[in-house]
Amino acid sequence: MSETTPDHSANPLLVSHTLPEFSAIKPEHVEPAVRELLAEQRRVLVAAENVATPDLDWLRSLEHISTEIDRVWGPISHMNSVVSSPPLREAFNRCLPLIAEFGTELGQNETLYRHFRTLQERVDPAKPVERQLIANALRDFRLGGVTLTGAPRQRFKEIMQQLAAQQAKFEQNVMDSTDAFEHRETDRAALEGLPQFVLDRAAALAAERGFEGWCLRLDPPTYQTVSAHAESPALREKYYQAWVTRASDQGPHAGRWDNSALIEEILALRHEAAQLVGFKTFAEFSLATKMAESPRRVIDFLRDLGERSRVVAREELAMLTEYAGRKLEAWDVAFYAERLKQEKLELAEEELRPYFPLPRVLDGLFKLCATLFDLRVAEAPRPDVWHDSVRYYELKRPDGTLIGSFFTDLFARPNKRGGAWMGGCVSRAKLNGRSQAPIAYLVCNFNAPAADKPSLLTHTEVITLFHEFGHTLHHLLTEVDYPSLAGTNGVAWDAVELPSQFLENFTWRPEVLRDIGRHFETGAPLPDDKIETLNRSRTFLAGLAMVRQIEFALFDFRLHDEYTPERGSRVQAVLDEVRREVAVIEPPAYNRFAHGFGHVFSGAYAAGYYSYKWAEVLSADAFAAFEEAGVFDRATAERFRRAVLATGGSRNALDAFIEFRGRPPDLDPLLKQAGIATRQ
Repeated sequence: MSETTPDHSANPLLVSHTLPEFSAIKPEHVEPAVRELLAEQRRVLVAAENVATPDLDWLRSLEHISTEIDRVWGPISHMNSVVSSPPLREAFNRCLPLIAEFGTELGQNETLYRHFRTLQERVDPAKPVERQLIANALRDFRLGGVTLTGAPRQRFKEIMQQLAAQQAKFEQNVMDSTDAFEHRETDRAALEGLPQFVLDRAAALAAERGFEGWCLRLDPPTYQTVSAHAESPALREKYYQAWVTRASDQGPHAGRWDNSALIEEILALRHEAAQLVGFKTFAEFSLATKMAESPRRVIDFLRDLGERSRVVAREELAMLTEYAGRKLEAWDVAFYAERLKQEKLELAEEELRPYFPLPRVLDGLFKLCATLFDLRVAEAPRPDVWHDSVRYYELKRPDGTLIGSFFTDLFARPNKRGGAWMGGCVSRAKLNGRSQAPIAYLVCNFNAPAADKPSLLTHTEVITLFHEFGHTLHHLLTEVDYPSLAGTNGVAWDAVELPSQFLENFTWRPEVLRDIGRHFETGAPLPDDKIETLNRSRTFLAGLAMVRQIEFALFDFRLHDEYTPERGSRVQAVLDEVRREVAVIEPPAYNRFAHGFGHVFSGAYAAGYYSYKWAEVLSADAFAAFEEAGVFDRATAERFRRAVLATGGSRNALDAFIEFRGRPPDLDPLLKQAGIATRQ
């Protein structure tokens, strides 16, 4: 073989298929694949630069760059989240600066920028999708520093590389500190209140580790279960402290994976980058790709919602305190909330688990998809996967035409990132004779099946599954042929949660609950009185839940809007100020919430966490249309599919909403849904 022709046969990331053999990917494959990928895309860019007159074929050829990057870098990023290991992490970290450098080169390519400006003048107004793609590209060029020259341009490039590395390190510190914690217990009485399946799993883990008793980890399902059900205040506090001090200077691993310095560095780098490209703050920079038109609009929105919710939250906390008969600490709230819910509503989350076996819930979810959109979801022979628990599904039209497909990776395990998310594996594309169907990753962290039981979900976990499937539908049902505008790509970030939060609403509908709620042993349906009670629970302590999310959102936005190099982040001071303004539960001094706030410091929600509440306004209003027309009304669902799901980022998000709803969004449906409007 000649020296100029690299041997791709041994590297699964470089084989020219849509999907790699995930199980064959090894850490030593990562860097060679990334370097070859980037070298090839740089050759593509040179050819694109040398075009005399750009046209739509030229535009489509450029879109292939993003699909090629996704084809190689996408699986690497995904594997680093779901089957992380020190060697894989090291390889991932080595390549982050390379990917960031290429992204900055692309964003600062003056020749391509001029070509896009030329094309903007030539594209017919009758081609709105192409015009939107060009407008987004020109915006992203400006955000990427295309107008910078000399030292500022080089500095912007360095910042992007440093940010990629620091944000990844932040997430890895959270993962490491979470995985490092375990609670070993030999006294059964100390675990009173925990469900038997949790105890069984803890006993099995202890036996696996070679000691007597029980071993509990800090994965999200275990933490949530201990918080809500452990009768021992000492155990609840131990878990609370471990959770809120992850990757910090406090707690059981104080200083070992401390994110304090990273927070300062990340905020400083974001601020500097924003100023280099002409924004006063990173908050302003962030809003360039969102619906909200100004920082003041976001702050006013959050404070208005907070003011309406805080009165209700205070009443709820007073009710909980009276019920407990003493002042509540932060680690007591979930426990007494669950107890009061059981007593007042005769409803316990754990009591519902047997009625929500995961296979049944999935079947019901897929049936809902068929009812609303006349689509079929069925498990298919899976391609090569990264873990044996992964499953693969296809989404088809009634005539059998494939629309897209998705992987599910639903169970918690070590070396897997916490939380739940949908990731784009392959974006839809139809470009110059080449086409590809969309593929998604749907990832959760539920309890794994036991030897004699399927995975049993709480209703909260059912909501999570529907939420992520809403994102999945958004990714798969797109009808946009350009990958950078297909599915969730190119959608204003404060509107991207609309489909996911919209689908959550169906988890409260009696018609859906009767279908998905069947006892895993007897097949008995979830009793009607439980369904009625579950719906009453939707507004139970809704004020406390609302102000908690507003606290996170206002903290994130103020942190990025008020940052100055002279004062630094003031991270704890800002958090304390926000809590005094909107929170009603006083946390202990050791609480280091910011150090584990991955959405903001390692994810895509920096100066954008408010998007959850913003989109909740949209989703509550959207679902109100279904309640008005009939909750399964096919015409309304078709209008939603066409206006919101099919269009992706090919049009303004507000215009898409108005097309569906016939008017701008209204705050009242959300307040009504949360039971806050009637209690003010």
